[in-house]
Amino acid sequence: MADTTPQLFQTQPSGGGSEKGGDDSSSVFLSTLPTREGWWAAPLFCLHGCWLTARLARSVELMQAEIKPRPDDVLLATFPKSGTTWLKALAFALINHSRHPVIITGAGDDHHHPLLSSNPHDLVPFLELPDRTVRPVAELEAVPSPRLLCTHLPPALLPPGMLMTSSRDVYMCREPKDVMISYMFHIIPSLRYDSSLGDFDKAFQLFCEGVSVCGPVWEHYLEYWKLSKKNPSSSRVLFLRYEEMMAQPAKHVRTLAEFLGVPFTEEEESGGVVEEVVRLCSFQNLKDLAVNTHGVSGQIGAAVANPVKNSLWFRSGKVGLRRLGELPDAGDGTQVGLHR
Repeated sequence: MADTTPQLFQTQPSGGGSEKGGDDSSSVFLSTLPTREGWWAAPLFCLHGCWLTARLARSVELMQAEIKPRPDDVLLATFPKSGTTWLKALAFALINHSRHPVIITGAGDDHHHPLLSSNPHDLVPFLELPDRTVRPVAELEAVPSPRLLCTHLPPALLPPGMLMTSSRDVYMCREPKDVMISYMFHIIPSLRYDSSLGDFDKAFQLFCEGVSVCGPVWEHYLEYWKLSKKNPSSSRVLFLRYEEMMAQPAKHVRTLAEFLGVPFTEEEESGGVVEEVVRLCSFQNLKDLAVNTHGVSGQIGAAVANPVKNSLWFRSGKVGLRRLGELPDAGDGTQVGLHR
Protein backbone atom coordinates (compact mmCIF):
# COMPACT_ATOMS: atom_id res chain seq x y z
CA MET A 1 0.00 0.00 0.00
CA ALA A 2 1.34 3.45 -0.90
CA ASP A 3 2.35 5.75 1.92
CA THR A 4 -0.26 8.52 1.96
CA THR A 5 1.31 10.35 4.90
CA PRO A 6 2.37 13.92 3.96
CA GLN A 7 6.06 13.79 3.11
CA LEU A 8 6.99 16.14 5.93
CA PHE A 9 6.06 13.36 8.39
CA GLN A 10 7.14 10.26 6.45
CA THR A 11 9.84 8.33 8.23
CA GLN A 12 11.82 6.34 5.67
CA PRO A 13 14.24 7.71 3.07
CA SER A 14 13.33 6.98 -0.53
CA GLY A 15 14.78 3.81 -1.98
CA GLY A 16 16.13 3.11 -5.43
CA GLY A 17 16.48 5.76 -8.07
CA SER A 18 19.70 7.68 -8.58
CA GLU A 19 22.90 7.16 -6.66
CA LYS A 20 22.13 10.28 -4.65
CA GLY A 21 18.79 8.90 -3.58
CA GLY A 22 19.93 5.36 -2.82
CA ASP A 23 19.47 3.66 0.52
CA ASP A 24 23.23 3.17 1.13
CA SER A 25 24.15 6.83 1.01
CA SER A 26 21.11 7.74 3.08
CA SER A 27 22.03 5.20 5.74
CA VAL A 28 25.60 6.48 5.99
CA PHE A 29 24.43 10.08 6.25
CA LEU A 30 21.78 9.32 8.88
CA SER A 31 24.14 7.16 10.95
CA THR A 32 26.18 10.28 11.76
CA LEU A 33 23.22 12.13 13.31
CA PRO A 34 21.85 12.02 16.88
CA THR A 35 18.50 10.24 17.01
CA ARG A 36 15.45 9.92 19.28
CA GLU A 37 12.12 8.18 19.07
CA GLY A 38 9.52 10.45 17.52
CA TRP A 39 5.81 10.95 18.13
CA TRP A 40 4.69 7.79 16.37
CA ALA A 41 7.38 5.21 17.27
CA ALA A 42 9.62 6.22 14.37
CA PRO A 43 13.04 7.82 14.84
CA LEU A 44 13.80 11.48 14.34
CA PHE A 45 17.29 12.68 13.47
CA CYS A 46 18.91 15.89 14.72
CA LEU A 47 20.57 17.92 11.98
CA HIS A 48 22.18 21.15 13.19
CA GLY A 49 19.85 21.28 16.20
CA CYS A 50 16.66 20.53 14.22
CA TRP A 51 14.70 17.26 14.41
CA LEU A 52 13.80 15.70 11.06
CA THR A 53 12.44 12.41 9.76
CA ALA A 54 14.89 10.23 7.84
CA ARG A 55 13.29 11.15 4.53
CA LEU A 56 13.26 14.87 5.26
CA ALA A 57 16.88 14.89 6.51
CA ARG A 58 18.08 13.39 3.25
CA SER A 59 15.93 15.80 1.23
CA VAL A 60 17.37 18.76 3.15
CA GLU A 61 20.92 17.57 2.52
CA LEU A 62 20.31 17.45 -1.22
CA MET A 63 18.52 20.80 -1.29
CA GLN A 64 21.33 22.55 0.60
CA ALA A 65 23.93 21.24 -1.82
CA GLU A 66 22.11 21.94 -5.06
CA ILE A 67 19.90 25.01 -4.87
CA LYS A 68 21.35 28.34 -5.97
CA PRO A 69 19.85 31.35 -4.12
CA ARG A 70 19.00 34.40 -6.22
CA PRO A 71 19.07 38.04 -5.11
CA ASP A 72 15.39 38.53 -5.98
CA ASP A 73 14.10 35.41 -4.20
CA VAL A 74 11.26 35.94 -1.73
CA LEU A 75 11.22 33.34 1.04
CA LEU A 76 8.29 32.51 3.32
CA ALA A 77 9.12 30.57 6.49
CA THR A 78 6.93 28.95 9.13
CA PHE A 79 7.04 26.16 11.69
CA PRO A 80 4.70 23.35 10.53
CA LYS A 81 1.02 24.02 11.27
CA SER A 82 1.51 27.76 11.79
CA GLY A 83 -0.60 29.19 8.98
CA THR A 84 1.64 28.24 6.06
CA THR A 85 -1.17 27.75 3.54
CA TRP A 86 -2.71 31.12 4.42
CA LEU A 87 0.65 32.93 4.21
CA LYS A 88 1.37 31.36 0.83
CA ALA A 89 -2.00 32.50 -0.49
CA LEU A 90 -1.56 36.05 0.78
CA ALA A 91 1.98 36.44 -0.53
CA PHE A 92 1.06 35.01 -3.93
CA ALA A 93 -1.97 37.28 -4.23
CA LEU A 94 0.03 40.36 -3.26
CA ILE A 95 3.11 39.77 -5.39
CA ASN A 96 0.94 38.96 -8.41
CA HIS A 97 -1.89 41.43 -7.85
CA SER A 98 -0.99 43.43 -10.98
CA ARG A 99 -0.79 40.33 -13.16
CA HIS A 100 -3.74 38.60 -11.48
CA PRO A 101 -6.07 41.31 -10.13
CA VAL A 102 -8.43 40.24 -7.37
CA ILE A 103 -11.10 42.66 -8.55
CA ILE A 104 -12.18 42.38 -12.18
CA THR A 105 -12.96 45.63 -13.99
CA GLY A 106 -14.65 45.59 -17.36
CA ALA A 107 -17.63 43.49 -18.43
CA GLY A 108 -15.59 41.52 -20.95
CA ASP A 109 -12.80 40.53 -18.55
CA ASP A 110 -12.99 36.80 -17.83
CA HIS A 111 -9.75 36.67 -15.84
CA HIS A 112 -9.63 33.72 -13.45
CA HIS A 113 -7.43 34.10 -10.38
CA PRO A 114 -5.02 31.15 -9.91
CA LEU A 115 -6.02 30.75 -6.26
CA LEU A 116 -9.52 29.79 -7.38
CA SER A 117 -8.27 26.72 -9.21
CA SER A 118 -4.93 25.89 -7.57
CA ASN A 119 -3.97 25.08 -4.00
CA PRO A 120 -1.48 27.60 -2.52
CA HIS A 121 1.06 24.78 -2.14
CA ASP A 122 1.01 24.26 -5.91
CA LEU A 123 1.63 27.97 -6.50
CA VAL A 124 4.39 28.50 -3.93
CA PRO A 125 6.87 25.59 -3.80
CA PHE A 126 8.81 24.48 -0.73
CA LEU A 127 12.60 24.29 -0.76
CA GLU A 128 12.79 20.90 0.97
CA LEU A 129 9.54 19.35 -0.25
CA PRO A 130 8.57 17.13 -1.94
CA ASP A 131 11.28 14.51 -1.40
CA ARG A 132 14.29 15.91 -3.28
CA THR A 133 15.63 12.41 -3.91
CA VAL A 134 12.53 11.90 -6.08
CA ARG A 135 11.68 15.43 -7.21
CA PRO A 136 15.07 17.09 -7.86
CA VAL A 137 16.00 20.64 -6.95
CA ALA A 138 16.23 21.36 -10.67
CA GLU A 139 12.47 21.98 -10.49
CA LEU A 140 13.16 25.07 -8.38
CA GLU A 141 15.94 26.21 -10.68
CA ALA A 142 13.43 26.17 -13.54
CA VAL A 143 11.11 28.63 -11.74
CA PRO A 144 11.47 32.09 -13.34
CA SER A 145 12.64 35.04 -11.27
CA PRO A 146 11.55 36.47 -8.98
CA ARG A 147 10.83 33.19 -7.19
CA LEU A 148 8.34 32.99 -4.33
CA LEU A 149 9.51 30.06 -2.19
CA CYS A 150 8.65 28.59 1.20
CA THR A 151 10.30 26.52 3.93
CA HIS A 152 9.63 24.90 7.30
CA LEU A 153 13.34 24.86 8.07
CA PRO A 154 15.15 26.99 10.68
CA PRO A 155 17.84 29.42 9.45
CA ALA A 156 20.65 26.93 10.18
CA LEU A 157 19.32 24.50 7.58
CA LEU A 158 18.71 26.97 4.77
CA PRO A 159 21.05 26.93 1.75
CA PRO A 160 24.29 28.80 2.41
CA GLY A 161 23.78 32.54 2.02
CA MET A 162 20.04 32.30 1.31
CA LEU A 163 18.96 34.75 4.01
CA MET A 164 21.71 37.15 2.99
CA THR A 165 20.99 36.80 -0.73
CA SER A 166 17.19 36.83 -0.92
CA SER A 167 15.48 40.18 -1.22
CA ARG A 168 12.68 39.52 1.28
CA ASP A 169 12.01 36.91 3.98
CA VAL A 170 8.66 36.65 5.75
CA TYR A 171 8.24 34.56 8.90
CA MET A 172 4.99 33.78 10.68
CA CYS A 173 4.72 32.19 14.13
CA ARG A 174 1.69 30.83 15.97
CA GLU A 175 0.73 30.08 19.58
CA PRO A 176 2.59 26.79 20.30
CA LYS A 177 -0.43 25.17 22.00
CA ASP A 178 -2.47 25.64 18.83
CA VAL A 179 0.45 24.35 16.75
CA MET A 180 0.61 21.21 18.88
CA ILE A 181 -3.11 20.45 18.59
CA SER A 182 -3.17 21.21 14.86
CA TYR A 183 -0.15 18.94 14.44
CA MET A 184 -1.96 16.07 16.14
CA PHE A 185 -5.16 16.48 14.13
CA HIS A 186 -3.06 16.61 10.98
CA ILE A 187 -1.16 13.40 11.70
CA ILE A 188 -3.79 11.17 13.33
CA PRO A 189 -5.77 10.35 10.14
CA SER A 190 -2.52 9.19 8.52
CA LEU A 191 -2.06 6.67 11.37
CA ARG A 192 -5.48 5.08 10.92
CA TYR A 193 -3.96 1.66 10.44
CA ASP A 194 -2.45 1.82 13.94
CA SER A 195 -4.32 4.51 15.84
CA SER A 196 -2.61 3.50 19.09
CA LEU A 197 0.32 5.55 17.83
CA GLY A 198 -1.76 8.69 18.43
CA ASP A 199 -0.69 8.99 22.07
CA PHE A 200 -1.33 12.59 23.05
CA ASP A 201 0.54 12.51 26.37
CA LYS A 202 3.64 11.14 24.69
CA ALA A 203 3.42 13.61 21.82
CA PHE A 204 2.87 16.52 24.23
CA GLN A 205 5.90 15.54 26.32
CA LEU A 206 8.12 15.24 23.27
CA PHE A 207 6.84 18.54 21.86
CA CYS A 208 7.66 20.28 25.16
CA GLU A 209 11.15 18.75 25.00
CA GLY A 210 11.54 20.17 21.51
CA VAL A 211 11.34 16.80 19.76
CA SER A 212 9.01 17.24 16.80
CA VAL A 213 9.55 17.57 13.06
CA CYS A 214 11.46 20.86 12.53
CA GLY A 215 11.55 21.44 16.30
CA PRO A 216 12.31 22.74 18.84
CA VAL A 217 9.53 25.18 18.12
CA TRP A 218 10.86 27.92 20.42
CA GLU A 219 14.30 27.86 18.78
CA HIS A 220 12.61 28.06 15.36
CA TYR A 221 10.70 31.20 16.41
CA LEU A 222 13.65 32.76 18.22
CA GLU A 223 16.16 32.46 15.39
CA TYR A 224 13.90 34.18 12.87
CA TRP A 225 12.89 36.81 15.44
CA LYS A 226 16.56 37.63 16.04
CA LEU A 227 17.10 38.02 12.32
CA SER A 228 14.14 40.40 12.11
CA LYS A 229 15.67 42.58 14.82
CA LYS A 230 19.02 43.03 13.10
CA ASN A 231 19.14 46.58 11.69
CA PRO A 232 15.35 47.04 12.06
CA SER A 233 15.27 50.02 9.72
CA SER A 234 16.64 47.94 6.85
CA SER A 235 15.71 44.41 7.93
CA ARG A 236 14.90 41.98 5.15
CA VAL A 237 13.03 39.70 7.57
CA LEU A 238 9.42 40.49 8.48
CA PHE A 239 8.23 38.68 11.63
CA LEU A 240 4.46 38.14 11.78
CA ARG A 241 2.18 36.60 14.41
CA TYR A 242 -0.74 34.44 13.30
CA GLU A 243 -3.05 35.66 16.06
CA GLU A 244 -2.43 39.35 15.28
CA MET A 245 -3.03 38.75 11.58
CA MET A 246 -6.30 36.96 12.31
CA ALA A 247 -7.43 39.85 14.54
CA GLN A 248 -6.58 42.60 12.02
CA PRO A 249 -6.09 41.00 8.61
CA ALA A 250 -6.42 44.15 6.49
CA LYS A 251 -3.82 46.00 8.58
CA HIS A 252 -1.29 43.19 8.27
CA VAL A 253 -2.00 42.61 4.58
CA ARG A 254 -1.01 46.25 4.01
CA THR A 255 2.16 45.71 6.07
CA LEU A 256 2.98 42.57 4.12
CA ALA A 257 2.38 44.26 0.76
CA GLU A 258 4.64 47.18 1.74
CA PHE A 259 7.39 44.80 2.87
CA LEU A 260 7.17 42.77 -0.34
CA GLY A 261 7.59 45.93 -2.39
CA VAL A 262 4.07 45.90 -3.83
CA PRO A 263 2.19 48.53 -1.77
CA PHE A 264 -1.41 49.31 -2.61
CA THR A 265 -2.08 52.45 -4.59
CA GLU A 266 -4.65 55.00 -3.42
CA GLU A 267 -6.93 53.81 -6.21
CA GLU A 268 -6.62 50.20 -5.02
CA GLU A 269 -7.25 51.24 -1.42
CA SER A 270 -10.39 53.15 -2.33
CA GLY A 271 -11.49 50.39 -4.69
CA GLY A 272 -11.57 47.76 -1.95
CA VAL A 273 -8.60 45.72 -3.21
CA VAL A 274 -7.21 45.21 0.30
CA GLU A 275 -10.48 43.79 1.57
CA GLU A 276 -10.82 41.57 -1.50
CA VAL A 277 -7.33 40.12 -0.96
CA VAL A 278 -8.33 39.36 2.63
CA ARG A 279 -11.57 37.72 1.46
CA LEU A 280 -9.97 35.73 -1.37
CA CYS A 281 -7.26 34.35 0.94
CA SER A 282 -9.45 33.83 3.99
CA PHE A 283 -9.40 30.37 5.54
CA GLN A 284 -13.08 29.73 4.91
CA ASN A 285 -12.99 30.89 1.28
CA LEU A 286 -9.97 28.74 0.48
CA LYS A 287 -11.43 25.77 2.35
CA ASP A 288 -14.69 25.92 0.40
CA LEU A 289 -13.10 26.04 -3.07
CA ALA A 290 -13.57 22.89 -5.15
CA VAL A 291 -9.82 22.54 -5.69
CA ASN A 292 -9.34 22.35 -1.93
CA THR A 293 -12.30 20.11 -1.13
CA HIS A 294 -11.64 17.52 -3.83
CA GLY A 295 -8.23 18.28 -5.35
CA VAL A 296 -4.80 16.83 -4.64
CA SER A 297 -1.29 18.25 -4.67
CA GLY A 298 1.98 16.63 -5.67
CA GLN A 299 4.07 19.49 -4.32
CA ILE A 300 4.24 18.08 -0.79
CA GLY A 301 3.69 14.36 -1.37
CA ALA A 302 6.69 12.08 -1.60
CA ALA A 303 6.17 11.70 -5.32
CA VAL A 304 3.64 12.26 -8.04
CA ALA A 305 2.34 8.77 -7.29
CA ASN A 306 1.48 9.79 -3.72
CA PRO A 307 -0.29 13.15 -3.95
CA VAL A 308 -1.75 14.75 -0.82
CA LYS A 309 -5.43 15.66 -0.54
CA ASN A 310 -5.75 19.44 -0.46
CA SER A 311 -8.47 19.20 2.18
CA LEU A 312 -5.79 18.02 4.63
CA TRP A 313 -4.53 21.60 4.90
CA PHE A 314 -7.87 23.04 6.03
CA ARG A 315 -9.32 22.02 9.39
CA SER A 316 -10.15 24.92 11.72
CA GLY A 317 -7.69 27.78 11.36
CA LYS A 318 -9.01 29.40 14.53
CA VAL A 319 -7.16 31.07 17.36
CA GLY A 320 -7.30 29.31 20.70
CA LEU A 321 -6.66 25.77 21.91
CA ARG A 322 -8.98 23.33 20.14
CA ARG A 323 -10.85 20.76 22.21
CA LEU A 324 -9.32 17.30 22.11
CA GLY A 325 -12.84 15.88 21.93
CA GLU A 326 -13.11 17.10 18.34
CA LEU A 327 -11.88 13.82 16.92
CA PRO A 328 -10.31 13.77 13.45
CA ASP A 329 -11.83 11.60 10.74
CA ALA A 330 -9.74 8.57 9.82
CA GLY A 331 -10.81 8.84 6.21
CA ASP A 332 -13.18 5.89 6.23
CA GLY A 333 -16.08 7.50 8.10
CA THR A 334 -14.79 6.54 11.55
CA GLN A 335 -13.11 8.75 14.11
CA VAL A 336 -9.70 8.21 15.58
CA GLY A 337 -9.15 8.95 19.25
CA LEU A 338 -6.31 10.93 20.73
CA HIS A 339 -5.15 8.37 23.27
CA ARG A 340 -4.34 9.67 26.70
